[in-house]
Amino acid sequence: MTDKAEEIISSMHPSLLDEDFPLEPEEAAEQENPACTATDTPALCTEDFHEPVLNEKSNIVHLEEIQKLAPHFPLRVIGHSWNLIYCTARDGFSLKTMYRSMTDLVSPILLVIRDTDGQIFGAFSSTAIHVSNSFYGNGEMFLFSFNPQLKVFKWTGKNTFFMKGDADSLAVGGGSGKFGLWLDGDLNHGGSHPCETFNNEALSPREEFLIHDLEVWALD
Repeated sequence: MTDKAEEIISSMHPSLLDEDFPLEPEEAAEQENPACTATDTPALCTEDFHEPVLNEKSNIVHLEEIQKLAPHFPLRVIGHSWNLIYCTARDGFSLKTMYRSMTDLVSPILLVIRDTDGQIFGAFSSTAIHVSNSFYGNGEMFLFSFNPQLKVFKWTGKNTFFMKGDADSLAVGGGSGKFGLWLDGDLNHGGSHPCETFNNEALSPREEFLIHDLEVWALD
């Protein structure tokens, strides 16, 4: 692990990754989803898929990726419009700006990243991303990667380290000192490792990657 990854992990209080802490009360949802894997049947078959309406054109995902990814969303989200609330191409590279874009947002979000190697990956969250003192989220969250075919990594049920962020970093998924996805405060560097929360593969070919584009879509 590189010095950058060790610095991020240290800043995120690694002790939190060694035991199962409860979710924040206001954001803890009923965790009815059983542990799942990337090969489980999506919520809606591709044949029944209705293309969502995007309020802006994405610089990262195209119709082909959207058709493959959207059926894995919870049924209550499928068919919702996609509203681009933050993108590095328009808003610059800043985690703080990304947080501010989701102030008062109550809809689920899709975080999509393309690294400098052209790899596309990200995370779905049923709640907006925000600064927190502890992990938050629920079992609807998942990680995904187009490698080049779509792989979806859903909650295993092993812990509840869904998401945690501060001014300097954001982590998604954890366990044993490893994050499924982490981003630094400048949204320039990130990393991905297999983690217990999602039993995921590394989302990027590199242990640490450079971000070329990042978008956050509100599904409402």
